[in-house]
Amino acid sequence: MGDKLIEQAIRLGLLAGLMYWSYILVRPFVPILFWGAILAVALYPVHQHLARWLGGRPILSATLVTLLSLAVVIGPASWLAFGLVEALRWISEQFGEGKFAVPAPNEAIKDWPLIGAKLFELWDMASTNLAQALTKLAPYAKPWLAEILGLARSAGGEILKFLAAVILAGFLFIPGPRMVTRMRAFLAHIVPERSEEFVMLAGETIRSVSRGVIGIAMLQALLAGLGFMVADIPGAGLLTFLVLVLGIAQLGCAILLIPLIIWFWVTHDVTAATLFTLYIVPVGLLDNVLKPIVMGRGSHTPIAVIVIGVIGGTLAHGILGLFIGPVILAVGWTLLAAWMQEEAGQKQMAGSGKLPLPPAANNAR
Repeated sequence: MGDKLIEQAIRLGLLAGLMYWSYILVRPFVPILFWGAILAVALYPVHQHLARWLGGRPILSATLVTLLSLAVVIGPASWLAFGLVEALRWISEQFGEGKFAVPAPNEAIKDWPLIGAKLFELWDMASTNLAQALTKLAPYAKPWLAEILGLARSAGGEILKFLAAVILAGFLFIPGPRMVTRMRAFLAHIVPERSEEFVMLAGETIRSVSRGVIGIAMLQALLAGLGFMVADIPGAGLLTFLVLVLGIAQLGCAILLIPLIIWFWVTHDVTAATLFTLYIVPVGLLDNVLKPIVMGRGSHTPIAVIVIGVIGGTLAHGILGLFIGPVILAVGWTLLAAWMQEEAGQKQMAGSGKLPLPPAANNAR
């Protein structure tokens, strides 16, 4: 009896070691697998419509959607990532060499009605005292900036992960329906009454968040970045990345764009400032226009869940986690809310002395 227990313990130990080793080997690819699956779910309706339009050629459709997605990653997304690296490198150099300074305000600010004199006074104070304070803090801030810069330097690796995820999504388009069927069969063992609904909810949430939140935020950031680059604004890459983060976190980029517009009016002539304002204001309002169109009835995921997903995903998986985190957490929140609603409904019906009808009876109604 003792020998059998020892033999069984050895087998379990070997199995646990093998599973742990397998997890260590697969762990670097987990973000890629998740992002590839999210892209496949989000872009599957596009693939389906294109395959129909091409006369029932799913392989050609999957190839075209994949190539278009790769073009987006290689082009605008790469420009955004490397622009961020360049901006952070410039900030690190300024602090490291003690050259960081706040520019002096324009004398014309004094003539602004109501706020001109006070704004000039505050800005002038910041251009002297604040610059000196920041110069003194530079040696202490340099290690933190070096760490942030090291994270930004991994942008090249993040771009490669994006490329791998897009290619993986392209291969998932064809077997997609079979994988959904297997997922339904798996959930049928866990939640037999609502397996179909949970799969549908997960798909709708992925499409809603990925297209209505992340997709619009990326479009808004790229358009804003184009305006920053044409206007020759310092740190355009960093500002573009901040617009992206604020858009995904559902905080809105107005808190960044309004001060930037004011700064542009102070430091540039009227014509340039007017053109910049006429371009950047519609870009800032883009999400308010497109979200009702793309998301339809809107997302039922609370903003707090999206923000936590953004922060947690970034801390766990870097830049790629910025996109994965809110989607995964939104799906989990939606399914949990649906499950809790069902439990509450069952308890309410049990308290009233009524039994819930089986799914077949509900369908018959």
